[in-house]
This record gives sequence, C-alpha cells and structure tokens, in this order.
Amino acid sequence: MKAQNWLLLTYKVPAEPAKKRIALWRKLKGMGAIYLQNGVCLLPKTDDHTRRLKIIENEINEMAGESVLLETIALDKAQEDKVVTRFKADRDEEYVEFIDKCADFEAEIAKETAAKHFTYAELEENDVDLKKLQTWLEKIRKLDFYVGTRATEAAERLAQCEALLDAYAQRVYEAQDENR
Repeated sequence: MKAQNWLLLTYKVPAEPAKKRIALWRKLKGMGAIYLQNGVCLLPKTDDHTRRLKIIENEINEMAGESVLLETIALDKAQEDKVVTRFKADRDEEYVEFIDKCADFEAEIAKETAAKHFTYAELEENDVDLKKLQTWLEKIRKLDFYVGTRATEAAERLAQCEALLDAYAQRVYEAQDENR
C-alpha cells in the first residue's frame, strides 16, 4: 500500500490582533486540518488543499507572520495510523454532536405528534431543521478523509429523521384534509 502524503503547515503569527489568529485557526479547522501542536497542522495532500494552503500561507505573510508548507509522509505505518486516528477522532466528535442534534429533532417531532400539532407551519419549521441536518452532515462528510467510526451511525440517524418527518408530514396532510 502506498504511503499517505500529507501537507504540513507550520506557522507563527503575531498574538494581536487575536481576531486574525482565530480566523486563521478556524479556516484551517474548517478545511479539516488536525493540529499536531500549536501552529503545526496537517491535511491529506490534494490539489485543493495545496491551493488553499498556499492562499493561507500568503495570508499569514500579510499578517506579518511566518510559515513553512511541506509535503510529508509518516516514518512508518504506526506513525501514519496515529495521524489517521487523529483525523477520525476529530470527525467522530462532529458526528457525535450531529447525532445529538438528530435526537433533538426526533424529540421535537415526538412532542408535536403527542400534542397533535399537525400544521403546515410546524411541518415547514421541521423541514427547515431537517435541511440544516442534511447540510451539516454533508459538511462533516467532506472533511471525513478516513471515514470516522461514527459515520455510518450518523447517516442512519439522518435517514431516521427523514423517515420521521415523512411520517409527520403524512399526519399533517391527513389533519388538514379533515379540516376542509
């Protein structure tokens, strides 16, 4: 099996303004980077990551900071596994948070069903919430370079939410027909 190539970005930026430093950190985390330590992050090597990190490198220079961008591989399989485990752990944290939000969605549908609150306004509100969950899971998946251990569970929970909303929608349609 071919070794995984990574892009390693090391950087140092001025402490102030903190807003710029935090924005940089958010941007890197938003790409799915893992931090090996302060100012040292890693991403799988792709053309997209290379391009985006070169842009970030330029931003660091504009902040009067310093950076070095390298392509690297792990020394051995054990080191590579450590890094992949870190990527998976980051995604799994996001999947856990996502699964919690699915539970909130399910509880909301259960509450509305128990209250027999079958209105189009409520259906629309829940539909918006479901779309947010779908978009969120898609974002996590884009950054899940090594398929986190909770990925399947998250997909299953989203499917349950979709089925629950379909069933709720059916109840809304039936209730609205009765009201005519």
